[in-house]
Amino acid sequence: MKLVCVGGGPAGLYFSILMKLQNPEHDITVYERNAAGSTYGWGVTYWGDLFDSLHGNDPASALAVRQDSVRWRDGVAYVRDRRTVHRGDEGFAISRRRLLDVLAVRARSLGVRLEFGCEITEADFPGADLVVACDGINSRLRARHSGHFGTEVTVGNNTYAWLGTTKVFDSFTFAFVETAHGWVWCYAYGFSAQHSTLIVECSPETWAGLGLHEASQAEGLALLERLFAELLDGHRLIGRAEADGGAQWLRFRTLTNRNWYRDNLVLMGDAAHTTHYSIGAGTTLALEDAIALAGALRGNFDPETALARYQQERTFALLSVQSAARYSAQWYENLPRYVDLAPDRMFALLGQRHSPLLPYVPPQLYYRINQAAERLEAFRRLKRWLGPRLARTLHSRA
Repeated sequence: MKLVCVGGGPAGLYFSILMKLQNPEHDITVYERNAAGSTYGWGVTYWGDLFDSLHGNDPASALAVRQDSVRWRDGVAYVRDRRTVHRGDEGFAISRRRLLDVLAVRARSLGVRLEFGCEITEADFPGADLVVACDGINSRLRARHSGHFGTEVTVGNNTYAWLGTTKVFDSFTFAFVETAHGWVWCYAYGFSAQHSTLIVECSPETWAGLGLHEASQAEGLALLERLFAELLDGHRLIGRAEADGGAQWLRFRTLTNRNWYRDNLVLMGDAAHTTHYSIGAGTTLALEDAIALAGALRGNFDPETALARYQQERTFALLSVQSAARYSAQWYENLPRYVDLAPDRMFALLGQRHSPLLPYVPPQLYYRINQAAERLEAFRRLKRWLGPRLARTLHSRA
């Protein structure tokens, strides 16, 4: 087959690798609008089950990814002047740039053509059996047929900035700082021996009250460094290079599509769906898309059947993840509901923020029920049974 991927992120690169492994005779080209080595973002997170999946599909690239990853097990939260620790599952992070380098090298070694600095605005590739739009949330290929795809975008309430720092965190770290204008918080995790990702978030009222809406980029970073001075321990915050090193404030956009393909054009990764950054699943979901699409195409190529199977598999798999992401974002948007709890209780409910039950149960009561459920198997079974059903019911009414 002749395959074209528009977008050189993890999804497009990994899909090209899997298809070459299926059949070295496939003619595959990946087009990326940015220059080689240029990417937005600092580190990306994943869990052990993703590594197992990657290893099962391509051990060579999986081992290279694992070799350049850092790992953590504990979660640490700072609330005002108090610190609490949660012992959790092992997690991993890797530099986004390094991840792309690993996948690009592997793709080239298998015979995939990589074309950088190519701005693709049309989906017309003569002779292509399949065009994969993995060009992000602002996908131009998808936008040409947004009515067919049924694209919907919901904008979140809070503002956030995606930053880096030279402070290396050895645990997944949360910090909540109270100001005269409300709460500001961050999520931070190391992704190399030199750098960490640090995402800052606050309500729009706090953002404006602190003057961040009109501060210069340098002033904004300096203010954030003062707010998180104890956490940063003298280290500086780093913004996007293309934004002159400053903080670029955004509101998260949750994107969904009713349909994922049209003729020989199919969506993948952020072009097909986004999930709130607070669950750290974006890269994992993009790679799982690539695995599912390659699996659907294995064997005889029947476009309609293969693409329908891919859409069905991935939309079903995303139901619980998208629900978790919605509730996670809402937890932070309703932070005052939880922030005055004792830090250990607040952190316990932070870990439960994906629950569809939590918004409807008083926090103290939910905490006590959750503690009891951890001790009694019957309660655990009830919670596992009731939670997804409530989520589906509420989602169907939305």
